[in-house]
Amino acid sequence: MSLQQPIDKAEALIEALPYLQAFRGKTFLIKMGGSAMEDPDLVRKVMRDIVFLEVAGINPIVVHGGGKAISAAMKEAGLEAEFVGGFRRTTDEAISIVEKVLSNEINPGLVQMIREFGGKATGIPGTDVFLGEKMRVKDDQGNPADIGRVGEVLGCRVEHMAAAHDAAIVPVISPLAAELATGRPLNINADLAAAALAKELRVTKLVYLSDVPGLMKDPSNPDTLIKSVNREQADGLLEDGTISGGMIPKIKSALDALNAGVRKVHFVDGRLPHALLLEIFTDYGIGTEVTR
Repeated sequence: MSLQQPIDKAEALIEALPYLQAFRGKTFLIKMGGSAMEDPDLVRKVMRDIVFLEVAGINPIVVHGGGKAISAAMKEAGLEAEFVGGFRRTTDEAISIVEKVLSNEINPGLVQMIREFGGKATGIPGTDVFLGEKMRVKDDQGNPADIGRVGEVLGCRVEHMAAAHDAAIVPVISPLAAELATGRPLNINADLAAAALAKELRVTKLVYLSDVPGLMKDPSNPDTLIKSVNREQADGLLEDGTISGGMIPKIKSALDALNAGVRKVHFVDGRLPHALLLEIFTDYGIGTEVTR
């Protein structure tokens, strides 16, 4: 190995220095979802990056999804996955599967990975954090549709976050809510759950790790990645159709979070190793940032 290689590594650390100084003591909320959660090796790398944030004095909070694993478990149980308006129809039978997959499989697995890398983490059921009510949606014809136990967040209980922060422990939270009227679980879209908690805590950064590089002028061409937009520009991209499909609710939740006091929102391709660190601690970044 030539001397230049370790020098380059040292230069990378120096590049990260102002960001480490600026973000020490700040809270970042990281939402993990999409096919970025399908590769165990990639998931482990993300968890190691989160331990890096913790050691650097940043307070990371993780909200995770689990759509693919839930669909597989439902198929095994003989239930067909059905989506209305982008939301999974969740019957009483299905919600028990959703809760089992999220709370008994995915959540403790992420917590264990963080601990294996020397970090401290605790799994928190979303029902202990999010309060919700059943969501009202319309089908493709614009008619009211019953999608079962799918909810929207009305509020957040954040005492668990404060306790974890004081103990330097990473909270890992599942996207479930307790129904305000009954206390029963509701299935919550993880993007919307993350945005709701980010708003409540007014975090410094809300980071969406998914399976797309970020906002693109042409979704089929990664070279058209939009590096940075402000709220006004993002509204324009929504209006002219540049932002479409599954990115629409993500951007709307991002703008909602920014309007509530979140400092900055990032969309990053979680399939890339160390994407989280590259976006936060380098001058160039690799995804899209949405600013005020």
